[in-house]
Amino acid sequence: MTHRSEPERRRFLQRAGVAAVSCVAAPALPLLAAPARAATGRTRALSLLHTHTGERLATTYAVDDRYLQPVLGTLDHFLRDHYNGAVGRMDPQLYDLLHGLHQRLRAEAPFEIISAYRSPHTNERLRERGGGGVARRSLHMDGRAIDVRLPGVPLADLRDAAIELRAGGVGYYARERFVHIDTGRVRTW
Repeated sequence: MTHRSEPERRRFLQRAGVAAVSCVAAPALPLLAAPARAATGRTRALSLLHTHTGERLATTYAVDDRYLQPVLGTLDHFLRDHYNGAVGRMDPQLYDLLHGLHQRLRAEAPFEIISAYRSPHTNERLRERGGGGVARRSLHMDGRAIDVRLPGVPLADLRDAAIELRAGGVGYYARERFVHIDTGRVRTW
């Protein structure tokens, strides 16, 4: 019997767990921005707290260049329209942006989710209220936008790090205490 060192043992167990999940999972979507490479067991994870529902979620959503389909469904449900419970399909690239920001900022706390998917009905109702910042064709309705904050990280630092990624739109809402991040064209407001 071969004895493994503790780091080798951890890597083996991690890969075995990933393999078990992969056997149950439907074919995963390839990462859109990841180059082809050999499997390394490199994982990407998120830790989230939804401010309106009080729900928490910590999960690995991708391994190497593949998104884990069952986890994407869990994230879609977690990021549902908190006004009416409608579930939309979220753009997995948003998760890569959040993961990248969390690492870049060396954050420890989970992202606080203010808003993610919005049904067309909710979006229109929010526009009619006139609170500002709600676009007629909001990317929230397409599952391509999320409003967040990160405890322990100044809001302006979160905004600046998101802008530096140059991966989509970044809106800064200091008074409302959140940053809007989307996978649309690169722009700021």
